[in-house]
Amino acid sequence: MTDSFVEACLKKDKALRSRVRLMGNMLGEVVASQSGEEVLHHIERLRKGFIRLRKDPDPGRLKRLKKLIDRLPPHTLRPVIRAFATYFQLANIAEESFQHRQRRRVAASGKTLWEGSFDQCIRQLRDRGINPEQLQDLLEDVRYMPVFTAHPTESKRRAILLQLCRIFEANEGLDSPALTLDHKDFWERALRTRIQTLWKTNEVRPAKPDVRHEIRMELHHFKASLFDAVPVLYRRLQHAIERVYGDHPDYHHIELPALLRFGSWIGGDRDGNPNVTAEITAEAILTQHRTILECYLERIDLLVDTLTHSDQFCTPTPEFNEALAADDAYREAHDAHWPARFTHEPYRRKLYIMKLRLLHTLKRAAARLAGEPTEALPTGYRSEGDFVRDLELIHDSLASHGDREAAEAELLDLIRLARTFGFYLARLDIRQESTVHTEAVAEILSVLGIENDYAALDETQRMALMGRLIEQPPARPAADRLSAMTREVLEVLDVVREMQDSISPRVIGRYVISMAHHASDVQHVMFLAALAGLTGQQGDDFICRIGVSPLFETIEDLQHIEPVMSHLLDDPVYRRLLEAHSTLQEVMLGYSDSAKDGGIVASAWSLYQAQQQVIALGLERGVRIRLFHGRGGTIGRGGGPTHQAITSQPAGTVLGQIKFTEQGEVLSYKYGNKETAVFELTMGLTGLITASLGLVQPVPKDPPAYAETMQRLQEVGERHYRELTEQTPGFLDYFYEATPVNEIALLNIGSRPSHRKKTDRSKASVRAIAWVFGWAQSRHTLPAWYGLGKALDDFCNADPANLEALRGLYREWPFFRALLSNTQMALFKADMRIAAEYAELAQDQESAQAIYHRIREEHERTCRRILEIAQLDELLDETPLLKRSLQRRDPYLDPLNHIQLALLRRYRDENLDEEERERQLDPLLRSINAIAAGMRNTG
Repeated sequence: MTDSFVEACLKKDKALRSRVRLMGNMLGEVVASQSGEEVLHHIERLRKGFIRLRKDPDPGRLKRLKKLIDRLPPHTLRPVIRAFATYFQLANIAEESFQHRQRRRVAASGKTLWEGSFDQCIRQLRDRGINPEQLQDLLEDVRYMPVFTAHPTESKRRAILLQLCRIFEANEGLDSPALTLDHKDFWERALRTRIQTLWKTNEVRPAKPDVRHEIRMELHHFKASLFDAVPVLYRRLQHAIERVYGDHPDYHHIELPALLRFGSWIGGDRDGNPNVTAEITAEAILTQHRTILECYLERIDLLVDTLTHSDQFCTPTPEFNEALAADDAYREAHDAHWPARFTHEPYRRKLYIMKLRLLHTLKRAAARLAGEPTEALPTGYRSEGDFVRDLELIHDSLASHGDREAAEAELLDLIRLARTFGFYLARLDIRQESTVHTEAVAEILSVLGIENDYAALDETQRMALMGRLIEQPPARPAADRLSAMTREVLEVLDVVREMQDSISPRVIGRYVISMAHHASDVQHVMFLAALAGLTGQQGDDFICRIGVSPLFETIEDLQHIEPVMSHLLDDPVYRRLLEAHSTLQEVMLGYSDSAKDGGIVASAWSLYQAQQQVIALGLERGVRIRLFHGRGGTIGRGGGPTHQAITSQPAGTVLGQIKFTEQGEVLSYKYGNKETAVFELTMGLTGLITASLGLVQPVPKDPPAYAETMQRLQEVGERHYRELTEQTPGFLDYFYEATPVNEIALLNIGSRPSHRKKTDRSKASVRAIAWVFGWAQSRHTLPAWYGLGKALDDFCNADPANLEALRGLYREWPFFRALLSNTQMALFKADMRIAAEYAELAQDQESAQAIYHRIREEHERTCRRILEIAQLDELLDETPLLKRSLQRRDPYLDPLNHIQLALLRRYRDENLDEEERERQLDPLLRSINAIAAGMRNTG
């Protein structure tokens, strides 16, 4: 962000503090009236006590506050926890709304806008000599593709999200221009009422959500914000281009293509989740199909009321009239329930019949969802292409008789929605683990008598056999001869084919293979797809209707990406498949598991090198590579500001397209309301445009010294991280006992198990999400920084000149700057004093204290070295808005952590009877939710 926005926020911080105070006071009134003055008294004593402790550490005061917590029974702790959690939610709303207001003020002032805005991005392009033709070429290649996932599912219930949206609206209303005498009183009453309704809404799910719940949660974000945000995004980009390039001698018009595509894993990701079946995958696709059709129907109704042009005052184009005649014939077949209307209003008549077609398409979708036959139902629209063409015919016809402004208002918004979402809403990716496919292939080959010991074949033999069988697929074995898992794998591919045929060829994004180690892992899926009629020789045609994305997750896999992808792209049968599909190879990179595996330094640098290697490989082979980044919301899982994350990718590796996961825990944070969604999508899209300049002009490569430095840092950082997490006796016991990871598994936030194998408590088995979540709750935030301090320290100690070299990297290299900047956030959110108290939960205190002291030393070392390199006095001095936001939360997180510690001791006390232990569980689970709300993208 540029100084103008930051300065505006800092100057107005008093107003933000006042609003947070107002909401906090309203919350206090609600707590007193609904839960009693005594509860409010306990809350205030804890709040004020821990605020004083932040300013003036006093062991005696801390001891008294702990005694107070220990005395409070579960039924009292529950509203106390809920009050602190609700405060965080209200503070988040106040900050979000405040920053939107400041952006509007800066935009209205005519000053230079913030980094990541369309205005700043397009101005930079012109300053770098990009002419209008190059800009058009660049935009033609741009595809920004966030992929919504459900793991971990957003811990807030949908009912809570709806109430938070209503509070956001009331807060915005309070700041809106007064139109009545009672404006302020009205909105303050509304705000207080909605806060009270939020207080009365249970934030903990009564039961673990199934995948259907997760699908509905995903669709909430589309309906609540994205359907409205996407047209606004396009309009703002179009206006920025016209402002900046309007006076360019070569500028005429820039046509915006479909720059956005959304994807989803919800209902398609079956890796380690037995609840995702072929039936669920079909249901997810059909539910999305139905949702987007309903969206189009609403907007068609609005256009019917808008485009009221009479044929007495305008003459539509011949192409439009020809299409309208065909529409009239379609309507006449349904005259009994859809009578003729708008005889002399051609655009209204066409839209009226388009609505009929959409209703028929929707009826077919409903029948499929209900498992009913569709053969006798009207066709409706055969494809999204036909729907878009109808809209474009109206657009072109309006423009032809001088009504371009009408054509480019609500109608253009709908065209852009249709180009973005098609008839599928979000392209569903399928994901499964590689061994599932290997075992399915081995079983099928054995049943068919083709190969009885497939496991004994080496990689070369496997690739040769798969190639032959894809070019000449065998007959598919009868289902009753196969195991349940193999049948399921084939049934999923059958669903893919059926949905492509009935909804859209684009309905499926990619088939992602997790734990991909070999080229044959990809060919296994291609062979199984051939048995479902999706790939290979099918009759007279050689086809490929599905793209496969190998996912490289561990440090070792990332370091072997080049030989694996070389073997795959050099295979003649696979190249035939690739050419039959799209000649675009997608490669997915795993941030979460690589960071859990080898630490943040090794993960970040291995990912950076893997991108360079695979893009170079694609250029050598004449294959375009698209990178799919499996990022999480937390720093330890590849998270961080999206704009900086994209612009810090290796030079020349972002070739116009980027795809990345939007994990469940950030969906409400990024897409909770329209204005926030517009901002987040804008930041990502401008990052992508900036990072893709190599498509239209040369971009400088990294100096070799950068890689040499990072290689040395990686070696030390990874070794130090593995020494702690893999070679330290008792470390995993520390993880399970000094964090609430076991209790997190009891929280009803997702349909996916916290471990790949229930009985395996190893580091390899625990999911990266649970790994990061547990360390964050206990205020260690270890996965996001451990190993970096040792690496920096050793490098600086090796040569006095190395400190200045690292300072140069921080100034000049976006990758290194982003690494250290993101680490600062995680270090700031850690609290070693509180982590020390979690360490006391461990049974073997001698071992636990030794481990804790190693962690604390590394935390101190990392803070010290980063401050030296960045030349800062304190962490986050370069991002004062973020720093203030986190400081505002710390005094409220402290009591929650101490409450959670007390509840963990009670819940884990084996001397308590089972009924008493269970009484402690409800407030304990609420404390997990509350701390996650306070830590935002670290919880």
